Amino acid sequence: MSGQSEERLHDADQLKVVLFKTVHHFFPSFSNWLQSIPDPRNPLKIIYPSRSLLWISILLFVMKLRARRQINFDFKTPAFIHNLNLLARTAVAQVPHHDTLLYLLKLIPFELTARVRKKMIHRLIRMKCFVSQRFLGLYYLIAIDATGQLVYARRHCDHCLAKKHNDKVLYYYHPVLEAKLVFPNGIAFSIGTEFIENPAPDVDVQDCEQVAFYRLVEQVKKDFPQLRICLLLDGLYAAAPVFARCNQYGWKYIITFKEGSMPAVWQDYLGIKILEKDNHSLSIHDTVSQEFWWVNAIEHSDQHLNVLECRETKSDSSVTRFVWMTNLSLTKDNHQEIANKGGRLRWKIENEGFNMQKNGGYELEHAYCEDVRAQKNFYILLQIAHILSQLMEKGSLIKGEVKKVFGSIRNFARRLLEDFRVRILPPAQLQSLLAVSFQIRFNTS
Repeated sequence: MSGQSEERLHDADQLKVVLFKTVHHFFPSFSNWLQSIPDPRNPLKIIYPSRSLLWISILLFVMKLRARRQINFDFKTPAFIHNLNLLARTAVAQVPHHDTLLYLLKLIPFELTARVRKKMIHRLIRMKCFVSQRFLGLYYLIAIDATGQLVYARRHCDHCLAKKHNDKVLYYYHPVLEAKLVFPNGIAFSIGTEFIENPAPDVDVQDCEQVAFYRLVEQVKKDFPQLRICLLLDGLYAAAPVFARCNQYGWKYIITFKEGSMPAVWQDYLGIKILEKDNHSLSIHDTVSQEFWWVNAIEHSDQHLNVLECRETKSDSSVTRFVWMTNLSLTKDNHQEIANKGGRLRWKIENEGFNMQKNGGYELEHAYCEDVRAQKNFYILLQIAHILSQLMEKGSLIKGEVKKVFGSIRNFARRLLEDFRVRILPPAQLQSLLAVSFQIRFNTS
């Protein structure tokens, strides 16, 4: 690609090129992956290929339409149909009604849709896209946390969890446990999902986040058996079975440590901390000072736990205290990196992950349908769309930070939608663009 056209990739009439080039560069077989999902529909009645319908559902989230019915209003233009056919490698004559998409998603097991996400993450890892951002130069950080997704005043299905008070049901809800690959530059890729749900409406003990955790990490281990992983967890997971599972899998962990969660270990830490005076440091950066203490090999059951404390003081004299437990050996050389580039990155699953998906236009908490299986498919497709969006937003095809160039990430999605629906990309031009070798780099700050 010439230098002139490269510089114009952030112009309004070039944003679809960013999408095409991003998909081609990272996932050249993406449409084939979608097509490989078995289509359960009657083959004699199929008008729209499954990959076309799945692409539409992904673009629903990438372009932040906020509701399924908007497909009927925003996607039905000749230019959109043309560009969709280029993207999905199809030849549909019109964009289907949104209920046609829903019908397909009611039939497909969400586990098959999740395989596409797994292939995406495998591809990014094999490409070594983020190898320079590995924690301690070795580990991929995976934050695990639950979030609320759907809430109902009445029972939605047999799998609803019920929030009760004094034997009175306040509401029914569907939470989700997520595993996200997080990096210092703000990227948070979903790599695993466990839906927290009851097997039947009348159960003695409801499903919960702690039980779902073991199902989720088993799946992550199965999907990424060789990946060197360090888990970032909140204080809910400060428990011997979690430590044992991580050690069994050969994973490292950094867990938020609260005084009330493991009182005996906390008291041991406070006592040993006074004795081991050398395990202390003070670091001052601009207007922030950080004071650290650490203790290794605190015995708990058959485990040896290491504890790291950071007390941060800002210029306004406000003080924040962070404490973590970990199976990483703590030293003078690594304790600051473990705190600042490890433990504190757990919040990225909340900010760049859940908050963006709830309030950044993806509408995670919106019920895109009532069918349970289709809901799960919409959730997984949202995660796939968020991966594609982040690769575009953080990649070097856009000159400058997205928020500075477009004003906001939502504005970028809106401009991409307008470009896609009103301007045709000639196939010959696309072939010419993709025939030239190019790189996509990421901001590592």
